[in-house]
Parts: sequence; structure tokens; C-alpha cells
Amino acid sequence: MPSTPSPIASLISKRALALPGNPFAEADARAAAAVAAGEDVIDLSKGNPDGQPPEFVKDALARAAYEPADFRYAPFDGKPAYIRAAAGWYARRHGVTLDPATELLATSGSSVGIDTVIEALVDEGDTVLAVEPYYPQYEGSAAVAKGRFVTIPTDAAHGFLPDLDAVDPVLLDEAKLLILNYPNNPTGAVATPELYAAAVRLAKKHHFAVMNDFAYARLGFDERPAISLLETPGAKDVAVELCSLSKMYMVAGWRGGFVAGNADVLAAAKAVHRQTTVLAPSVIQDAGTAALNSDQSSVAALAGRYRRRYEVLHDGLNAAGFRVLDSHGGLFAWMEVPAGAGSSDQFTDFLLHTAGVAVMPGSCFGASGEGYVRLSLLKPEEDLAEAVRRIAAKARP
Repeated sequence: MPSTPSPIASLISKRALALPGNPFAEADARAAAAVAAGEDVIDLSKGNPDGQPPEFVKDALARAAYEPADFRYAPFDGKPAYIRAAAGWYARRHGVTLDPATELLATSGSSVGIDTVIEALVDEGDTVLAVEPYYPQYEGSAAVAKGRFVTIPTDAAHGFLPDLDAVDPVLLDEAKLLILNYPNNPTGAVATPELYAAAVRLAKKHHFAVMNDFAYARLGFDERPAISLLETPGAKDVAVELCSLSKMYMVAGWRGGFVAGNADVLAAAKAVHRQTTVLAPSVIQDAGTAALNSDQSSVAALAGRYRRRYEVLHDGLNAAGFRVLDSHGGLFAWMEVPAGAGSSDQFTDFLLHTAGVAVMPGSCFGASGEGYVRLSLLKPEEDLAEAVRRIAAKARP
């Protein structure tokens, strides 16, 4: 018997109905269903930190819980001490000078920053450019703003870095915003000074803004840390950058971050932020202040841990005949789907139900991601080694 339509169904906005699905929620559901069915699953689909923040950061949060001033609403754009700490972090780690009053905004994680900046810049029909493979929220937030989402393809032969000078000038003229993400999720690529210089030069020539998602700052695998877009001469004329406490300090559930860069974009972002979202919690800003003001040795140690985990996957799977690409940082390994294994979605399904390893299909990250799967480093080395053993036993090329 057909169900009766809800009387509310006709009231749902066209915008909401047109939004793409969230691939990470879908991945959670896939893995949960397999576990509920009795399957033994090593879940490498998540970018969810598996450890604890440094003790001094937890202590700062605990002290903040007893601070009377933190029982009140936080200042709209961020607590002054937190904003100054973010500016100090940029100055010490990247040689970038920021005005705390006009060039920084505290947010509840970088995801809020992504949406806020897009809402501040993009009107209906405006073109948003993103480099593939891309973090899926860029497409979703552009859809909420009713923007036109267009991607720039990359490939392994070029290290998953785009040739921005080869992009159609007409498309660059149409663009309102170019989104970059380095160190990149999912590929682990890092930007070169030349790439950032090209982005700034073209933004000025074609009159668009640039946003770099810097969520994996300081979590590089190379001797020299990944550079900030804001280190590029002239970048603050056209660009903003998003930073997160989540990955550097293992506090994803706390939701803390900030947006830095161009004062005009920040002013608009602050206007949007004040009307549309919750403020960054006071206690999280206090803990973040302690984290950002520290010597960052805990972040360096964490980067070393992730590099060792990456090597477990890279070396083990490559020795078994797979191809895991070289990575320069972040939380993931990017593996090619073996010949004859089908699409990335089919191979993901095979690994889950045959090898007992949950991964993300590359198709989630745009057309350039097809033919790959993403494996998370956020499991202990022994779990990663077992995942390698299972994949090699069940899916060896």
C-alpha cells in the first residue's frame, strides 16, 4: 500500500532538495552496516583522530571550565587572546604578519570557515573553482550558496598539482572564488611556491578571491613544513586561509579553528558568521590559545607518527603489488585501484566485504579521484599492518 505523502514535504526548499549527499556520512553507514552484520572491519575511511590532545592542552581546557568569564557568550569574532595566539602562530611558523582586529576570525572548526567564506563571497550563479581531487564540503557549501561549482582536473603524473596558467581565461574571468587545499586531502600533495604565486597573480589579473584550506598545516612528512598561501607576496590582497585545531592537536570533537587573510573578505565573513552560526566556544578558544602559543613540539611528534603509519601502508601495499602514491603530508594514503578491480566504488565495496577493510572511494573527491581509494592513517600501526595483510591476501593484483 503506498505511503501517504507528508503534508510538510512540499514545503522543503529546492536548495535543500538539490544538495549532494555527504560521502563521509555514507561511509560511516556502510561500515556500521557491515559491523552490524557480523563482519570484522578495520575502518580506514575516517579522518577522525585516534589519540588524545597533549596534556597541557587538556589542562588548559579544564582550567577554562572554572573560569567565570567563560560562562558568558564569547566575543563575536573571537576572544582577543585566541586571536592574538593565531596571529603569533602565523608570525612564528610562517613569517606572516596579521592584524588581529581585521585579518582573523575565530570559528568552530575550519568547516564552519569554509561555509562562511563561501557565503560571504558567492551569490546565486557565481562560479566557484576547486582543484580536483577536492574535499566534498566545497561542493556542498557552494550548492548551499547556489553557486556554480566547476573543477580543475589534476593527475598523478603532475603530482596532483594544477597548471593554473592552462585554465581557460574565460573561466577565470567568470570565477568569484578559487579553492585550494594543501596539504591536500586526499592525495597528500603539497603546494609549491610557484603554484601559490600563480594563484595570487591570476586572482589579481582576473579579479577573483582565493581560499586555501590549511587544515593539515604542520602535519607534513618532509623536512621543511608545508608552506602557507599567506607567505606568498601579495597574497593578503586576494586570499584567505582556513586553519584548524582539530588535526594539529587531536581535538576534532572540540571544534576550533580560524580564518586568516584579506581584511575585506574577513569583514564580510564576520558579517555572515554573526548571523548564521554558533560562536567558537570560549573554553575551546582558551585551550586553543595554549596550543597555538606552545613550542609545537607535540605537533612535530604527531607528524612523525603519521609519517610512520603512512610508511606501513605505502611500503606494505607496494610490496604486495599495489600502488600507493607518494605523500608529503596529511592523514591519508592514496592508492590506485588495481587493473580489473572495477570502479573505485566497486573496489571499496570489495575491500569492505571481502577483505574487511573500509576505505573511501576516490569518486567522492571528484572526477580526478576515480581510479583511487583513500585510506586513513588514524589507526595504530598494528591495525594498519593487519589491513595491509588482509588487502594483500584478498585483493592482490
